[in-house]
Amino acid sequence: MADIGLAKGAEERGHARAALDADSVREAYRRWAGVYDTVFGGVSGFGRRRAVAAVNRLTGPRVLEVGVGTGLALPQYRRDLQVVGIDLSRHMLELAKQRVETEKLANVRGLLEMDAEHMAFADGSFDIAVAMFTASVVPDAKKLFAEMSRVVRPGGHLLFVNHFAAEGGPRWWIERAMAPLSRRLGWHPDFALRDLLDPEATKVESIEACPPAGIFTLVQLRNPAAAEQLLAAE
Repeated sequence: MADIGLAKGAEERGHARAALDADSVREAYRRWAGVYDTVFGGVSGFGRRRAVAAVNRLTGPRVLEVGVGTGLALPQYRRDLQVVGIDLSRHMLELAKQRVETEKLANVRGLLEMDAEHMAFADGSFDIAVAMFTASVVPDAKKLFAEMSRVVRPGGHLLFVNHFAAEGGPRWWIERAMAPLSRRLGWHPDFALRDLLDPEATKVESIEACPPAGIFTLVQLRNPAAAEQLLAAE
């Protein structure tokens, strides 16, 4: 089924894409770990701050950060929030743990090595789940979406900040040309919102372009499972 999905996606995009798997992601971020903050920290900072600010405005203390990386966002959360971070890369997590210790972030309750497509948490364990620059990294973003929906309680919130592919113009051509390099990069340059969720079947509360130049986008929605339960109760 995964091969059929990849073939269909390639047909829709009109170009080839290199498939990611857990091992290729681990290897890519083993290489990136030592320079990640320097190379990506600045350009991704706007989107990260927007996402954390959105989390800080929501109700519910239990927050899951999926793809916590080196922990760049951790100092920005409200101190009354109970934050758990997961990541597939042990090397990135080691840096995140150093950050938590250095900055004395007592509200960070755990940093766990875990596959975002197969989380070990029970259903409804969190009030909020946020994935920053993670959706285009995992092998199957729809599985990520399903798992985040599962571990967030009814009435909770899902947030994603990510680069989504352009629909045309020079940037689209660049993203298309980079697509076969996905395994080496550790992310999909041609990642589209439809790779994460079905826009026709999933109600998105807000989509907000983030600086610089709208390269990143913040997407917010209520847990789809929660929405179904609320409608059934009315």
